[in-house]
Amino acid sequence: MRPLLALLIIATSFGPLLAQEAAPERTPAKKKPAPFRWVNPLPGKLPETVRHNTFHSESNNAEVGYAIYLPPGYDAEENSNRRYPVVYVLHGGRPGSEAKIVRLAVPIDRHIRSGDVPEMIYVFPNGGRLSHYDHGESKGEQAFLELIQHVDRTYRTVANRNGRAVEGFSQGGRGTGRYMFKHADLFCSAAPMGGGHQHEKRISESDGVESKSVTITPATNNTWDLARQFAGSEHPDLQILIVVGDRDFNHEANIAWHEHLDALGIDNRFIVVPGAKHSAMEVYEKIGSTIMNFHAGRFRENGLVE
Repeated sequence: MRPLLALLIIATSFGPLLAQEAAPERTPAKKKPAPFRWVNPLPGKLPETVRHNTFHSESNNAEVGYAIYLPPGYDAEENSNRRYPVVYVLHGGRPGSEAKIVRLAVPIDRHIRSGDVPEMIYVFPNGGRLSHYDHGESKGEQAFLELIQHVDRTYRTVANRNGRAVEGFSQGGRGTGRYMFKHADLFCSAAPMGGGHQHEKRISESDGVESKSVTITPATNNTWDLARQFAGSEHPDLQILIVVGDRDFNHEANIAWHEHLDALGIDNRFIVVPGAKHSAMEVYEKIGSTIMNFHAGRFRENGLVE
C-alpha cells in the first residue's frame, strides 16, 4: 500500500474522533471595505509637506477630499514666484478614498530630497464610489476634472498640459489608461501601472458588463476601445509608460494591453519589474525614481525643470 493511500484510509477511519478533539479551522472572513466617503482621514507618518484639503464638487454637490504633496522648497520665500509641474496619482481599490495611495508620498519625498528627481507637486484624488468612473450618483471622473481646476487655482502649478502628468495603480492604472486617452489635452505624460486591463477588455466585449453588479456606460469607456479611438484621431503628443510586476496577477493582462497599443501604433514604454507583486509601494520602492523621472523628462523637454 502506498503511504499516501494509507494516510487517506487512516484519516477516513478516525475522522469522527479527530473532529471531536479539534474543531476544523475556519477561513477568515473577508474584511469589508469601509463605507464610501468623499472625505477621509489620512494615515500617519507622512512627509511634513503633505496636506489634506477639500474642494466643492459641483457635479457631486459635495465637499471632496484630496491629499497633496508639496516639494520641500515650495514655501521658501525665494521660491514665492516659482511654479511647479504636477503629477496626479490615482489610487486602486473600490470604493474611492484620497488616503488609499498617499503613502507613496514617502518614497516620492525621499527621491526629491536626495536630488534623484527635480521638485514636483503630487496630488492624490478621491476617485469616487466606483473609483475613477462616473457611475450613478457618484461622478468620480467629473470630480477629478474639477480637482485639476481647483489645484491650478489654489497652488503654484504649471497650469497647462506641458506641466501636468497622471499615473495610477490597479484600479488607478485602469483609470489612468482611460483618462490619458480621453483627456490627452490635459496631460503630457501618463504611467498606468498594475491595471486590470482584462476587466477593461471584458467591458469592451460584453456591452459594458464588468460583473454581475457593475455595468459601465457607455460600453466604450474602457482602455481597449479608447485606445482605438485615440489611435484613429488627431491628438497632442503623449508619452506613455506601462509598468507591472512579474509577480503581479495582472501581469499577463498588461502584456496583452501593451501589445494592443503597439498594434495600434501608439508609442509606449513597457517595464516589467522583477520580483514585484501587486503593490504600488513595492513597485515604487524598486523603480520609483525611474517612474518619477519619466514624467520629469517630459517636463524637462517642456523647459519646466532642470
